[in-house]
Amino acid sequence: MIVCHCNAITDREIRRAVRNGASSLREVSRSCGAASGCGGCAEAVLEIVSSELGARETRAPSLDLAAAR
Repeated sequence: MIVCHCNAITDREIRRAVRNGASSLREVSRSCGAASGCGGCAEAVLEIVSSELGARETRAPSLDLAAAR
């Protein structure tokens, strides 16, 4: 779904930016352009960033265990 209408950025593009290392609104904005226009979507972008970071944290321990073997 389109989250940033100014730049036609979807939630998938925002999630991809986070998976590629962006962890703040500014970093996501630099990476994919979300929230770099009017800023009206900033809250929605932050929710997606937070959700994706939380998902990454729950996946990280299993990846760490696999690497330790």
